[in-house]
Amino acid sequence: MTNPLWVDVTWGAGGSTFDTTLDLCGHIVKYMGLDVLMHLTCTGLTRERVIESLERAKDYGIRNILALRGDPPAGADNWVAVENGFSYASELVKFIKDRYGDYFCIVVAGYPEVHSAATSRDDDIRHLKEKCDAGADIVITQLFYNNEIFLQWVKDCREAGINAHIIPGLMPILGYERFQRTVKFCKTNVPSHLADELEKVKADDEMVREFGVQHMIQMCEDLIEGGCKFLHFYTMNLEASVIKII
Repeated sequence: MTNPLWVDVTWGAGGSTFDTTLDLCGHIVKYMGLDVLMHLTCTGLTRERVIESLERAKDYGIRNILALRGDPPAGADNWVAVENGFSYASELVKFIKDRYGDYFCIVVAGYPEVHSAATSRDDDIRHLKEKCDAGADIVITQLFYNNEIFLQWVKDCREAGINAHIIPGLMPILGYERFQRTVKFCKTNVPSHLADELEKVKADDEMVREFGVQHMIQMCEDLIEGGCKFLHFYTMNLEASVIKII
């Protein structure tokens, strides 16, 4: 119906969905005829386990990998690399590139509003450049609701020498409480006009979703006008709003 460039399949912390992720990706490629972007994180995975996952990905015909450091396992406060594993996404990217050359299209995450663990915005962009220099082909961003922040960040990335294709990550407003939790957790900037308009309809779930659709359509139009060739939607397995937007 929507003919996506690819569909995302996430990777559980510590490889907790190792088999499920790989089998689901393989099923989508073989039986649905769609390309997938398989997430792969450093959390809890040794180099041997990463090789195993990538070899199985090859067997399934999977060509796109989103290389992430990942979040700490459930219940852990701090992120710790396992022995013979990777400490940063840039190390995982380099490992994949060195071992598999151009077989995989390697995608990494970017943060227009700065990663929570970064010491500064400039430092965060520098780390993104390290991932791109290590072999990443594409950058997909964390969700955002302020196009001005994103577009300025893209300019700054280009000035820093980041040449990889940058795709904005977009999440429609799927519900008032869900939206509030998301922006609080991600520390996302919400323009005052968006917050004010959302407050007017917050008591009606259907109106919130419809407002979210219309707002995201406007965001997408502005981003395309600003030079974006592709848009990446976070559906959270709730496709109705995204289909309306498309």
